Amino acid sequence: MSLWQSFLNLQPRTRIYIGIGVMVYSGFGLLLANKAGEKFGMVPTEQHREELKRALPKIRSIDVNGQ
Repeated sequence: MSLWQSFLNLQPRTRIYIGIGVMVYSGFGLLLANKAGEKFGMVPTEQHREELKRALPKIRSIDVNGQ
């Protein structure tokens, strides 16, 4: 039996608790990663933000029906 089938065989309430637990665990991971980045000096500077802005593609809309 696969892991997915074992998961589906659990009671719905248990699956909900597991899902909520995974979301909480992920949320804490994101918070801790941001705090660790700040602690180790990995905060983006204005220069980094400008470089990112220049690297992002520009999106332009073209009106096909009108002139």
